Amino acid sequence: MMRTYHCFWLLFWAGQPHQSFLTPLSKRTSGFPEKEKVLILSGNSRRDLHRSKRSWMWNQFFLLEEYTGTDYQYVGKLHSDQDKGDGSLKYILSGDGAGDLFIINENTGDIQATKRLDREEKPVYILRAQAINRRTGRPVEPESEFIIKIHDINDNEPMFTKDVYNASIPEMSDVGTFVVQVTATDADDPTYGNSAKVVYSILQGQPYFSVESETGIIKTALLNMDRENREQYQVVIQAKDMGGQMGGLSGTTTVNITLTDVNDNPPRFPQSTYQFRAPESTPPDSPVGRIKANDADVDENAEIEYSITEGDGYDMFGITTDKDTQEGIITVKKALDFENKNLYILKVEATNTHVDPRFLYLGPFKDSATVRIQVEDVDEPPVFSRPAYIMEVKEDVPINSVIGTVTAQDPDAARNPVKYSVDRHTDMDRVFNINSGNGSIFTSKPLDRETLLWHNITVIAAEINNPKQSSRVPVFIKVLDVNDNAPEFAMFYETFVCENAKAEQLIQTLSAVDKDDSYSGHQFSFSLAPEVAVSSNFTLQDNRDNTAGIFTRKNRYNRHEMSTYFLPVVISDNDYPIQSSTETVTIRVCACDHRGKLLSCNAEALIHPTGLSTGALIAILLCIIILLVTVVLFAALRRQRKKEPLIISKEDIRDNIVSYNDEGGGEEDTQAFDIGTLRNPEAIDDNKLRRDIVPETLFMPRRTAAARDNTDVRDFINQRLKENDTDPTAPPYDSLATYAYEGNGSVAESLSSLESVTTDGDQDYDYLSDWGPRFKKLADMYGTMDSDKDS
Repeated sequence: MMRTYHCFWLLFWAGQPHQSFLTPLSKRTSGFPEKEKVLILSGNSRRDLHRSKRSWMWNQFFLLEEYTGTDYQYVGKLHSDQDKGDGSLKYILSGDGAGDLFIINENTGDIQATKRLDREEKPVYILRAQAINRRTGRPVEPESEFIIKIHDINDNEPMFTKDVYNASIPEMSDVGTFVVQVTATDADDPTYGNSAKVVYSILQGQPYFSVESETGIIKTALLNMDRENREQYQVVIQAKDMGGQMGGLSGTTTVNITLTDVNDNPPRFPQSTYQFRAPESTPPDSPVGRIKANDADVDENAEIEYSITEGDGYDMFGITTDKDTQEGIITVKKALDFENKNLYILKVEATNTHVDPRFLYLGPFKDSATVRIQVEDVDEPPVFSRPAYIMEVKEDVPINSVIGTVTAQDPDAARNPVKYSVDRHTDMDRVFNINSGNGSIFTSKPLDRETLLWHNITVIAAEINNPKQSSRVPVFIKVLDVNDNAPEFAMFYETFVCENAKAEQLIQTLSAVDKDDSYSGHQFSFSLAPEVAVSSNFTLQDNRDNTAGIFTRKNRYNRHEMSTYFLPVVISDNDYPIQSSTETVTIRVCACDHRGKLLSCNAEALIHPTGLSTGALIAILLCIIILLVTVVLFAALRRQRKKEPLIISKEDIRDNIVSYNDEGGGEEDTQAFDIGTLRNPEAIDDNKLRRDIVPETLFMPRRTAAARDNTDVRDFINQRLKENDTDPTAPPYDSLATYAYEGNGSVAESLSSLESVTTDGDQDYDYLSDWGPRFKKLADMYGTMDSDKDS
């Protein structure tokens, strides 16, 4: 060797497909061409290297992946020039996979791979080799690093990034429209051969779609694909390595392509004419029927707007769109009348709300149909000529005077006759009646405007053949005023005159009111009554402004001679007919000071100057009233306590006697009690009750059969006592109840209404007026004609 340093020889055997880089040193590698590589390292420096004439780097070697042999795969040989072959040296290996994946023969330096290697898992392994003295354990050569690269073979097929792709494009798209791009990757080495070169092709989906071989972009290949004909497409794309050559590995993926909708279909009615029926009683805004135009599109492209474009029912019917079902709902806008018109013909149009201008060439996106609506006749209630009636009547009209007429008729073709009546809930006092035949309203009682100005009644019109068909109308009756009330003082006048008063002194001003209305204003005139006009100590002056003044006629008045004057005043109005009344003014003579201030109006004030004042008298009077009320309340409470129940609580079980405090009338009293009941037990069934007292029984007695075989009074009473003792409904104490009965021979006989039902025809109750004042109320109730009498 050229140097005296100890050298370390490394020989590696590497394999490539079909040949190795290194010369074999053993039989197991025979058959490979020999290539030798020698590494000489000095003991002081790792950079002193002597290479052979080869031009490749010695420390980079290749090992074929996916070795399928049964023996270990030979990698190379490690050799030192210090190795004399006597076994004194020991070769060791460290680094990636040393001792597990790669092993070395410590005696010979042979390196082998124990497992099948996969380049896709790890393409490069970095190892370090060294020779040491077996006896001393010291290295005889510096540590040397080398690389083993795994040589790739085409053992991986292309893999798509997704198992399934989903894409969508609008229908009717042009040829070459981009759909989606698929991508496949190959795990093989892209720098070595064509193992990782992928080419795309379409296996399923032609002639609708195509794919670019290098980019994997899928495009449309057919013009005007219609979603309504076919919506879903499934395309299978293949990716093949080795540039698509024979023998390459391949992988596939599925692309699901959906055609989205565009508005390329106009709405179409399935039929040209629709027919519906609607009763004339159908209220406004009620549906009559539904129509629907079909649109092959979906979602907003299928939204339809319906409208009525023409027809004789344009203003009678309307149409709206049901957003959920896209149906046109025909509704009634106005009330229908079979008698006026029983058939309507409409033209309905359906139009798309979202129109795509690109497809206008396909035609107008609307359609029309004819709708025939037949109005059906129903039995309708009578219809009044007005929605409300207003009538006026003077308050002095006689009873049974006609004040107005209401008119109603059956709107049906049959024109059934109508009967009128007054709703008595609106005329409780029965002031008005109506002629059931012609609808004329007349008075049945006197009217008084000052009591009630307006009468609001309701008139009912019903078909005679079908009373259920009825209608109502309000009638407002205004009572007009007539001058039937005389004027009167606005208040009660009580004034005074001073004893020292002078003549012509004003002591009181009077005013009047009138309940009647006066359109031109009230004009009252005041005067003294004729009987006192000359002899009166006072005069009256009419001020001509609806007021009057009372003046003194003389000087000085003496209250001891006359303490109080009553002055009658006549008040008249100027309406027609003239009404007048006489009112009285009370004038008291009082003592006054020199300034006219009232001191006292009592005639005895001079004799008893210390008399009580008016306020004190009022207070005393109030105290007396309160005391009287207290006494009355106390007496009422005492009487109430006497009438408490015989049993106050459940534990209060004792005998009680009920006293009626009734004293018989002697032998002439035939109504108090009939002793014949005790003599004749059958008489108890007559239920004769007393008329002079009210029974206070707590329980109704149980009715039992009469003892027909025992007429003795004592036996009868004992039998009744025994029955009451065994009666579970009897009270837990003895009680006495007395009943009275009405005597025979009553002039009115029975007044019960139960027997009235069996009589035929109307009854005449005028005879009630002849029975006296006790039957006056019944005479008023039943003596008048029915409110709905016929003319």
